[in-house]
Amino acid sequence: MHVQIVLFDGFDPLDAIAPFEVFHAGGMASGGAVTVELVSAEGPRDVVSGTGGLSLRATAALDPTRAGVVLVPGAAGPIGDISEVDNSEDTIPVLLGRTLETSLPALLKEALAQPDVLFATVCGGSLIPAMAGLIEGRHATTHHGGMDLLDATGVHAVPARVVDDGDLVTGAGVTSGLDLGLYLLEREIGPQIAHAVEELFAHERRGVVWRNTGPQPAGF
Repeated sequence: MHVQIVLFDGFDPLDAIAPFEVFHAGGMASGGAVTVELVSAEGPRDVVSGTGGLSLRATAALDPTRAGVVLVPGAAGPIGDISEVDNSEDTIPVLLGRTLETSLPALLKEALAQPDVLFATVCGGSLIPAMAGLIEGRHATTHHGGMDLLDATGVHAVPARVVDDGDLVTGAGVTSGLDLGLYLLEREIGPQIAHAVEELFAHERRGVVWRNTGPQPAGF
């Protein structure tokens, strides 16, 4: 399983690095069954995050046709008003909105159309395809501050830490990138590999992974 983690200007470093380390460790534990790289829509470049000017190096261009996982992190910065996407300050809504003016939405649309690509997001990363109209009618989650916007785009917003909607798997707040990565390792590679990585990181996954299966709860 090859994982492409997509960087964009203003991304949140923890959204990207937490799953990167999970998948890298999963690759070591599985004898190379998992590989991971940092990519961008523009190709190899230093990408500046929204956290204190910290930069990470994207080593390749996002290939939306490559089988495996495409993972989109959220943005980091002042929270701001989620409705003020034209604000001149680099708030999280502004940073996410700017991605819609790049080639990223078209690449993500192509990735979502591939039957052998699993699309994943962490935190506000789900708002990028949502605002681009790419996941309308799907079930997804995001940071609690963006749930209303996610719902407003026509996505079924689910207040769970990880939401599995088939070929779309999304994580909620920033640290959910660890849980999402471990869940994808378990789902795609196997529980023993995921458990080994979980032990290595001394981290226990939180909450139930929400799926659109089984009876609906009543009386809540």
